[in-house]
Amino acid sequence: MSDTKERTQTTDIDFAERAVPQGSRRGLLTMFMIMLGFTFFSASMWVGQELADGLDFGGFLGALILGGAILGLYTGLLGYVGAKTGLSMDLLAQRSFGIKGSYLSSAMISFTQIGWFGVGIAMFAIPIANQLFDGSVAAEYVLVVIAGVCMTASAYFGIKSLTIVSYIAVPAVAILGTVAMVMAVMQGEGTIADQFAVSSGSLTVIGGAGLVVGSFVSGGTATPNFTRFAKSARSGAVTTVIAFFIGNSLMFFFGAVAYIFVGGNDIFDVMIRLNLFYLAVLVLGLNIWTTNDNALYSAGLGLANIFHQKKKPMVLISGVIGTVASVWLYWNFCSWLNILNCTLPPVGIILVLGYFMHREEYEESRVNTKQVDWSAVIGVVLGAVVANVVHWGIASLNGMATAALCYVVGQLMARRK
Repeated sequence: MSDTKERTQTTDIDFAERAVPQGSRRGLLTMFMIMLGFTFFSASMWVGQELADGLDFGGFLGALILGGAILGLYTGLLGYVGAKTGLSMDLLAQRSFGIKGSYLSSAMISFTQIGWFGVGIAMFAIPIANQLFDGSVAAEYVLVVIAGVCMTASAYFGIKSLTIVSYIAVPAVAILGTVAMVMAVMQGEGTIADQFAVSSGSLTVIGGAGLVVGSFVSGGTATPNFTRFAKSARSGAVTTVIAFFIGNSLMFFFGAVAYIFVGGNDIFDVMIRLNLFYLAVLVLGLNIWTTNDNALYSAGLGLANIFHQKKKPMVLISGVIGTVASVWLYWNFCSWLNILNCTLPPVGIILVLGYFMHREEYEESRVNTKQVDWSAVIGVVLGAVVANVVHWGIASLNGMATAALCYVVGQLMARRK
């Protein structure tokens, strides 16, 4: 029996049920590519459009720096914990929320990431169908299926295929997108600051920073799923912070330039205007792919934790659901997904606090028997409510502060007992 178990573990390159051993850790460049690809998310360009519409150029930069610093600190801490322990988000949750309590965080991340996966597929299929096939519904669904199969396949094969996709897509998207952005700015009237000056002025820097944080804070909560493969805690944290700042900033710039140049919200629109159709298709597809396979990978890990199944079949199920529902999700669910974005930061901050308050429980030799940690569960619920109800400040920070306070108080009370 032990030999069989050992063979099973050695073939599980994604280590869904245990910590990643040092021999399977990956180098700095590989981790940077994976994390940078993760942040290349087309929906973040929508936020770039909102920022360009509501802020002048100075305010835009201020929002990027402030929001990027907050998002970088949050994901950097999660990246550190993931790399230090070698544990996925769901295995970390088992220690901070309890074995059964972790089902809550796993369900939240799986549901949200399947939703964004479906939206991402539609973000690729719909504009391509409009450009090539005059908006044909049949062509749209064929493209949905093709994209869904390809992106599900790379998530199915795990960290190795995620690495391959990132090494191909990251340089291509960064270089081609930046070139198109520069060409667009050069063709505009005046400097980029002049073009931003026509904004409505409806946003404050704090409000803009809130949009920056909210754009990817839900995906950022899954950071340990990837940084657990880093060779050291320091490299996991550093690559995460740098990648998130560079990647998100690029997406916001792409979206902002698309708005001020063609009134759109995607670098795809700009490249079409520049008569770069085939390059536009390539950039759009690769940009979405690098985030979608990571999202589905996280969803598979979450469902595997809940249903006690292997990761791969859970990835397939997640991919089928996201693909089938993609167009509906795109047109009907984006606002709900943005609400759900506020529910995940409380999970992440409790994962971080759980590690720093109980480091001894994360040693591989320790057996975790805790079933439910109610201070963690209640903290997430209250944090999610506050984040969605309180309209002062930055929603995700409000949720994290509430969850952290609830969790810390609960842990101190438990120690006194």
